[in-house]
Amino acid sequence: MTSVRLVTQRLYDELLAAMESAASIYILTSFVMKSGVEMLVPALTKAAERGADIKILTGDYLYVTQPDALRLLHEADERIEVRLWRSDGVSFHPKAFLFQQPVSQSTENESGLFIVGSSNLSRSALTTGVEWSLAMEKRAAPDTFYDGVDRFLRLFQHEKTAPVNPVTWEQYRSAYDDYHRQHPQFVRTWTQTEEISMTLPDVYTAADESVRVSDPSVDYVPQHEITPRFAQPEALAALDETLANGYNRAMVVMATGLGKTYLAAFFARTFRRVLFVAHREEILHQAMKSFQHVSPDRSVGLYNGREKVSTTSCVFASIHTLSARQHLESFTPDAFDLIVIDEFHHAAAATYQRVLTYFTPLFLLGITATPDRLDGKDVFAICNGNVAYEMDFIEAVRRSWLAPFQYYGVYDDIDYSRIRWTGMGYDEDELLQAQRNGESADTVFTAWKQRKQTRTLAFCSSIGQADYLADYFRRQGVTAISLHSRTVEMTRSEAIQRLTNGTLAIIFTVDLFNEGVDIPAVDTLLFVRPTESLAIFVQQIGRGLRLFDGKSHCVIIDLIGNYRNADIKMSVFSTENRGREVGGIPAVPASCTIHLDTKVIDLIKEMAGKKQTHKARMQERMKDAYVRVKEELGRRPTYLEYYLHSGIQPHDLKRLFNGYFPFLNWLGELNAHEQAVLHRYQAWWSQVNETSMTRSYKMVLLHAMLLRGEIAWYEPITSIEAAPAFYRYLMEKEYRKQKDLSDKDKKNWSEMFDEKEVSRKIAGMPMTKWAGSSNGLISFNDGVFTVHLSVLREDQKCIFEWTKQICEFRLHTYFAR
Repeated sequence: MTSVRLVTQRLYDELLAAMESAASIYILTSFVMKSGVEMLVPALTKAAERGADIKILTGDYLYVTQPDALRLLHEADERIEVRLWRSDGVSFHPKAFLFQQPVSQSTENESGLFIVGSSNLSRSALTTGVEWSLAMEKRAAPDTFYDGVDRFLRLFQHEKTAPVNPVTWEQYRSAYDDYHRQHPQFVRTWTQTEEISMTLPDVYTAADESVRVSDPSVDYVPQHEITPRFAQPEALAALDETLANGYNRAMVVMATGLGKTYLAAFFARTFRRVLFVAHREEILHQAMKSFQHVSPDRSVGLYNGREKVSTTSCVFASIHTLSARQHLESFTPDAFDLIVIDEFHHAAAATYQRVLTYFTPLFLLGITATPDRLDGKDVFAICNGNVAYEMDFIEAVRRSWLAPFQYYGVYDDIDYSRIRWTGMGYDEDELLQAQRNGESADTVFTAWKQRKQTRTLAFCSSIGQADYLADYFRRQGVTAISLHSRTVEMTRSEAIQRLTNGTLAIIFTVDLFNEGVDIPAVDTLLFVRPTESLAIFVQQIGRGLRLFDGKSHCVIIDLIGNYRNADIKMSVFSTENRGREVGGIPAVPASCTIHLDTKVIDLIKEMAGKKQTHKARMQERMKDAYVRVKEELGRRPTYLEYYLHSGIQPHDLKRLFNGYFPFLNWLGELNAHEQAVLHRYQAWWSQVNETSMTRSYKMVLLHAMLLRGEIAWYEPITSIEAAPAFYRYLMEKEYRKQKDLSDKDKKNWSEMFDEKEVSRKIAGMPMTKWAGSSNGLISFNDGVFTVHLSVLREDQKCIFEWTKQICEFRLHTYFAR
């Protein structure tokens, strides 16, 4: 068979032949139609049954994709992963099919097929329509094939995608119906202009930036023996203590510049086999070099799109490659003693979850500069709430481990209230139009010229803005470049080198330098984008705080306007108020200063003063987070799931709604019966939600009661009856025992289960104390603990489930470190 061929008719036959034995099937199409899905579902189902890794990504652009087509794909087989690209009106027009055959059935160079062309997933496109596609065997161009797989996986895992499930399908169907009611002739009047705009978009967005692999940057190679420094000795001691306490997962939060990768390398020395996982190629290369510097005698290898080294002592794997089923299953679950996840704030993504669920290491270590609790999925769930060590950039500056800073808040006169908010960010076209303004550019240039030092890194909201500002600065005589995935005049490495040696004054970028790349010489940061993510803002600040010879401090120039989060961005400089409004200028280390324009001060005061507005904003944030978690799960999240994956703090939920289930009621998520349960047992919900916990014992007792099932859980119980489950819960995890048992109890309980001793502890602590503080709802008389609940038969299942959720939540948050 010819290795590269043109297919001009019946692409369907090509697809069926490729799917027959494929180990992985990746389909990327701008839209799917019911007619096309019906043709492929039998073959897809058959492939899923034999264990093929099947991923399908389609888009919602112009609402061409039919809801029934999405429903058919979702219902075909639960093992078929389907995601929908949310375009927000920006062109999404790819068509590609990637097939990889099992390695055992073919040689490495003859095991794939890559089809790119004009065909979407519709019957006419796959059979009788005039369509052209180029089919390329993997052996014809292995690098291109691997690049296609890598880029597909990056798109598939992008934050602009959502899983297709009953929740997201219903949302799409509603939006689809609304759009087609407003444009009833849309399908029949698809104009040539629309087709051109879909095929050749003239505005590149931030999404373009984050789905492409860039050239690795130049690494610093130390010429001396590497020993732990800065925060690393403290962090290593904390990790050793974590191991001693019986934890098998932990997260370390260390500010950018403190050597997280070297910390992992030092910690890894006591483990036999190590897997290091990251999402960017340059991070993998840097990490591999760091491990070699610390342990030069250990063998290392890359496992990514182009290399598949799997037998070395330390394996450095791309998450995009490793998460594919055929690669994941090429390892045994216990292949590694230590797994390190770099930039751990990404670990809540489905790809990471697939890897973490598959492997059973002795220890899992997550390292990050900023756990994304403020504005995205929470990663504390993945490490069981165990943060072994934390060192933020403010404390690191105070200890002289990072460079001090001078922060300048400059007033941004763009009126963001006139720019449409899409729910995920500001409308990209409207935002760019406001930014491509001579007055706005002059404001940016003047602010920079008055305060800058020698080497500047500028963060923009889109490639279009970066290009525009770079051109504007060059016209003012400044050596500037816009550096992103479409830059052709120089590579990232060359740009970094030129900035470092002083022949380039400023680099404008979007998110190329958020993670994994360091330029220690940078002494000025320029922010010309709305701060939509505080976590990313903290990461970007870290790009300028590395110590460097001749660098006394970092200047931070930040354009602040009336955009969302403007009133809370000062909180990143206050460890006590992170994510909240800060009254006035926060206290910073003595070596640092904060300067705000008077207009900025007035703006922050005005926004902070609107308490009702803040409450409404907080409620909106909670609602958005709930919708996001529900979409990802495809069902209503439990109390603990919402907390772990939303980033919402429990005290905010309690302050605004008095708990999770009243919050669900406010959202309209409770049915009539659930609303009745919420009101009928209000006294119980208040009790179980609010009873004080100086120890975990009350909730451990409740846990033991709940084990009796939904009908019997609230029946009277003696301390003797509760003792086995109470003992088992506290003793099965070392950290529970260490936190809640006295030295005497730890010694006695570790030797054997003493029913009399444990029951005495239960009677004397949770039973007596809870009864005494429950306002008569609970009693403890004659050795019997009684919850005075009169539960209607039809309410039993609901009250049991909700009580279990509250108990689970309170125990988790109590033991989270």
